[in-house]
Amino acid sequence: MIGNRLVACVVLAWLFGAAVAVAYVRDQAYGETRAVEQVLYVRSGEALTRASLSNAALLADVYWIRAIQHYGGTRISKEPGKRYDLLYPLLDLVTTLDPRFTIAYRFGAIFLSEPYPGGPGRPDLSIALLEKGVRAEPAKWRYEEDLGFVYYWWLHDYGKAAQHFERGSRIAGAPWWMRSLAAATLGTGGDRRRSRFLWQELYQAADNEWLKNNARLRLTQLDALDEIEQLQRIAQAFAARNGAPPSSWAMLVRTGWLRAEPLDPAGAPYVLNPETGRVNVSASSKLHPLPIEPGAWMPQPQKQ
Repeated sequence: MIGNRLVACVVLAWLFGAAVAVAYVRDQAYGETRAVEQVLYVRSGEALTRASLSNAALLADVYWIRAIQHYGGTRISKEPGKRYDLLYPLLDLVTTLDPRFTIAYRFGAIFLSEPYPGGPGRPDLSIALLEKGVRAEPAKWRYEEDLGFVYYWWLHDYGKAAQHFERGSRIAGAPWWMRSLAAATLGTGGDRRRSRFLWQELYQAADNEWLKNNARLRLTQLDALDEIEQLQRIAQAFAARNGAPPSSWAMLVRTGWLRAEPLDPAGAPYVLNPETGRVNVSASSKLHPLPIEPGAWMPQPQKQ
């Protein structure tokens, strides 16, 4: 039964776009979700479990679908100040009703970590959800792996990341690279080459297409960070020679510093700040926002 439910949950992930579309149509017809609607949800998972008796697993599926709809509908909403207030309570209900609902922990952690406006930007709640999964199933090394990634990618706490990678490496069935990953993470900190290795390993180990796509996105963001570093160096060299940062990409193309206006790996033009010479991805790019502030590892060009 559990195996069948996990397959069903993977199918739900594939149907994520459909759930988002349903939420969009609903909101267009009836308006955005009202606060009065939100208070109708039961907040106590323990009470709901007792009341549901043998139907807890079925209710977990229902609340999981609602969590996906809430996340997807809010993500595509154009409403100013949109909020993901129900996301963690719904995920908490799901995992209380079914403490072994693996996909709810793993996907839910990704949803919670996504920076605003694409998500609530709450890696702390992502950690709380995954730690709940660890308490429910201490022998599942993937939760420790996921915790390590949250600490590494979003919080840049490399000591904590290494701690979880090392802890996961001691669990039966964990891949060989977890232990070496712990030492390397602690030793190299935010090195992008190490980060690339992390996401490549997660991509190879991912057990469904949704997680693979997420890892692929992160690898593409790292490609953009590499390109931004090179563009930042060009802008700095221009500023050093001319006494001021370039005012546009067109200026760099016209003066022979670049062949054409640069595009990020997703096909959107990079943004060049004419005042500081700082380079970033566009807010309209699929890669926005980046996990690290571009240029943070480099001195900024000085006006002379």
